[in-house]
Amino acid sequence: MSNFDRRKHWENLYQSTDTSTKSWYQTTPEIALSFFEDKKIPHSSRIIDIGGGDTFLIDHLLERGYHHLTLLDISPTALQNTKRRLGERANKINFVSSDIVHFHPKESYDVWHDRATFHFLTQEDEIDKYIDIATQAVRPGGWMILGTFSMQGPDQCSGIPIRKYSKESLSKLFLPEFDIIQCQYYDHQTPGGSLQNFVFCFFKRK
Repeated sequence: MSNFDRRKHWENLYQSTDTSTKSWYQTTPEIALSFFEDKKIPHSSRIIDIGGGDTFLIDHLLERGYHHLTLLDISPTALQNTKRRLGERANKINFVSSDIVHFHPKESYDVWHDRATFHFLTQEDEIDKYIDIATQAVRPGGWMILGTFSMQGPDQCSGIPIRKYSKESLSKLFLPEFDIIQCQYYDHQTPGGSLQNFVFCFFKRK
């Protein structure tokens, strides 16, 4: 897939299918919201959602009083979908249209959230770039929530191959800059009724 145009692929997907039919569709991001509650993340925290597209974490965070929110996605169409859904509340969000491996953070974040973006990076150089960018972007003492397909998950998603991880392999990648706090496995039920097994790891920046 050396000539694969990642941005074009996701633009075509968001332009041609409804959000509620996509495999990752989830009205309530339970894992992330539980983390915010359990760790008592302050409302003043700077939070970035990586590859959030037109998912609903941002909506829930707004409802809970968080107000320093950034939503990054490779697809401008996905971001426009979210802007339309939020209406005037969209003015409270910093929207960034970028491939994550080309992202240049202009501020430090207290929480970095990524549900199902990292596993689309299958080349070693892009994985290394992601790790470097996350290390740069998350402030010392800040948090990273990272969810990918587990070794029991599918081999492809949205028509393209992914890279699967165990909790051991995922946590090892981010050492020594991040401490691993915990990992858990989670079965996500798609709109079509199938189950996809994820591994979520919670890291703290050293």
